[in-house]
Amino acid sequence: MSENQAIIERMFDTVINEGNVDAAPEYFAEDYVDHGPMGEMQGIEAFKQVVLAWRGAVPDVHCAVENYFESGDLAAWNIRVTGTFTGDMMGMPPTGKSFEYVTPNIGRFNAEGKAVEHWADQGMFQFLTQVGAIPAPAMG
Repeated sequence: MSENQAIIERMFDTVINEGNVDAAPEYFAEDYVDHGPMGEMQGIEAFKQVVLAWRGAVPDVHCAVENYFESGDLAAWNIRVTGTFTGDMMGMPPTGKSFEYVTPNIGRFNAEGKAVEHWADQGMFQFLTQVGAIPAPAMG
């Protein structure tokens, strides 16, 4: 396992799965930028607020790193996300439904092994359909 992969796995376990947002500076550079489905998020404090909101809506959220690979300062991995939607999120009332989906991620790291940039779609469409917030698309 590479050093960056170990950092990513510890970050997801500590900050997301355990909800220890105060540990975020151990894993993220001060000028961290996240490119996600709701636009660009800048800085560790913004990231911490997103994690707290997510854990408020899905207290049992669990993210597992899968299919990791890297080249230079870039890494790519999948995240398997599971949980139960039991709290309000962005104006949506909880449905109590469980979900599981996989989302691709790309990250860039500095020489100190801290995340400086991240790209992901966050799997929001999968999440919203599985918890019943939007109808699943008709297939066939």
